[in-house]
Amino acid sequence: MFETKVFDAKNKPSLEEKNRIIDFLFTHLDEYGDPKSDIEKSIQYALKETESFGGFVLCAEKNNTLIGAVVVNQTGMKDYIPENILVYIAIHNKERGNGYGKELLEEALKIAEGNVALHVEPDNPARFLYQKVGFSSKYVEMRYLKN
Repeated sequence: MFETKVFDAKNKPSLEEKNRIIDFLFTHLDEYGDPKSDIEKSIQYALKETESFGGFVLCAEKNNTLIGAVVVNQTGMKDYIPENILVYIAIHNKERGNGYGKELLEEALKIAEGNVALHVEPDNPARFLYQKVGFSSKYVEMRYLKN
């Protein structure tokens, strides 16, 4: 069992708490993570610290230790593009296998207003968790990156 905290544009974390979340995600996303600067941008977007539609950061703590975090950004769209994108979700590597990932994901889906999309690498074992809670694979994402 764990306790949750939700941060958004109206309930922002302290700078120390924000940095703790960034460091946590950077460490526990393992090979599926991004640079700290990208993680920070997604959190700034969720907290409306930059021009954005907002979103939220959901944290799980056990014995005052951060064991999980989720970042959800609102897209500002509806129907043809889901209203939300789950940008990051991670569970502390020592707490995996206890059902915390599923529990935290289900809590994030309850908080999100509207549909939720996410991107997942085909070889990421978390893909099975996403399918278990009801996500389906609708598209293959392709990107064109300009230099």
